[in-house]
Amino acid sequence: MSILSSMRYCLGQPNHHGNLWAALAFMPFGLFFDFMDGKVARWRHKSSLMGQELDSLADLQRRLTYSGLLIQISFGVAPAVCSFALGLRTTVDTLLLTFFVLCGLTRLARFNVTVAALPKDSTGKSKYFEGTPIPTTLGIASIMAYWVSQGWTLDNLPLGIWGEGTVLEMHPVVGLFVLSGCAMVSKTIHIPKP
Repeated sequence: MSILSSMRYCLGQPNHHGNLWAALAFMPFGLFFDFMDGKVARWRHKSSLMGQELDSLADLQRRLTYSGLLIQISFGVAPAVCSFALGLRTTVDTLLLTFFVLCGLTRLARFNVTVAALPKDSTGKSKYFEGTPIPTTLGIASIMAYWVSQGWTLDNLPLGIWGEGTVLEMHPVVGLFVLSGCAMVSKTIHIPKP
């Protein structure tokens, strides 16, 4: 729903932010459903390789939950699409947003491959995340929500535009996505699991 709301905003009037607010509001639901998915699997004492893969794909795309509800659980694509709707639309912006999405995908793939090799606690859970977990992109969504509340959209984005009229035209705020992407794939950042 977040991605579709972002797309609806792009098709509507630039000063009507309702769809943009909806796009931002749907993102935290992904965290709730991702959390509950793991809780249900542990409660049932069941897991499968297919379940792991679906869980990872859920972070980047929409999927069906156990209850059969189609939900948008998107921590990689939804923030990038929302930022595009917000105004990060230059060629360099879109290349860097694509880098961000690919970092999220790489982080999830690496997690699935290395989870068995990470140190475990007494319950068998990994002690830490290697790189920042992809749901931390909700921090960027919070920043974007603040920008919308201030009317900083499209031509009014913070820090403006650099290299206007050149092939390197970009919005410097896209750097938030680059930093987040790099943090997700970092092998030196270890975030303790709760």
